[in-house]
Amino acid sequence: MTEKTVQFSRKRARTGPKGRTATPESRAEVRTMLNGAPLEREFLLENLHCIQDSVGFLSARHLAALAAEMKMSMAEVYEAATFYHHFSVVKEGETPPPELTVRVCDSLSCEMAGARELLSALRAGGDLAKMRVVRAPCVGRCAEAPVAVVGHNPISRATADSVLSAIASGETKAEIPSGATGFAAYRKGGGYRLYSALASGETRAEDVIRTLEDSGLRGLGGAGFPAGRKWGIVRGMTGAEKVVAVNIDEGEPGTFKDRFYLERDPHRFVEGALIASAAIGAGDVYVYLRDEYHGCRALLERELELLRTGRIFLCRGFICGGERGRIFAGRSRR
Repeated sequence: MTEKTVQFSRKRARTGPKGRTATPESRAEVRTMLNGAPLEREFLLENLHCIQDSVGFLSARHLAALAAEMKMSMAEVYEAATFYHHFSVVKEGETPPPELTVRVCDSLSCEMAGARELLSALRAGGDLAKMRVVRAPCVGRCAEAPVAVVGHNPISRATADSVLSAIASGETKAEIPSGATGFAAYRKGGGYRLYSALASGETRAEDVIRTLEDSGLRGLGGAGFPAGRKWGIVRGMTGAEKVVAVNIDEGEPGTFKDRFYLERDPHRFVEGALIASAAIGAGDVYVYLRDEYHGCRALLERELELLRTGRIFLCRGFICGGERGRIFAGRSRR
């Protein structure tokens, strides 16, 4: 090896990872924001949400610090942060967005109900130094169009006055939906009896699957495939860990049935997911709730605390391809 080659090798040698280096100060800030959250890679999206919930955006230095804390590459963290439109990534030298974001739904129902005019009125009448007003895809409230989301607070049949009033009053958090059937009422009406019988062996999984087959129930999101047959196929699979993944995205215009249902009868859904898990021989249940459903999420978190199953994860962030799908999610266990 020549002297020139040795000098070149020394010049190119690195003692740490390529890219931005996380400072001790940034890592300390991120640890405070995460507040003891798990650091396994499957918690990446939830940890990104925690940082954005704390300061309103994702800075380059905080992304680097999170990568260091989670022992992941900066490329992996940045890829996830820039994939989801609700994350606001601020590069070095860029001005962070205002603390408050107002999203105006521009999907079909809201557009027909005056979303474009609402967006213009808010940009003209609001203090854009303190808030940003942006267009947003369907927020799952098509029956209440037009809809604006102030922070996390959805404003139904929104007008410029009602939105600006909510901003002035600091109404930026979603309320927990009222009137839902709670844990005690659901149990009193016979809830969780079938799941308990199935989990204890009193009822056989084969009998549950046969009942489902006889019902003729078909998957609305799965090309009409018979649900009982799918459960039977999955139960017969061996050699790999099984999970139940529930996709509650509802990003298509006109689709808000899942949120409407969950805000009124959450435990019937939860028991159904647990029955499915027990019947097919699965373990954990992953429930993806889109980020727009903050009130619904708070309701489920409250009710799952009462149920105390320890097997259900609420996720903000999900990629799924049906039977061959995979979960890429931040999760909070209940």
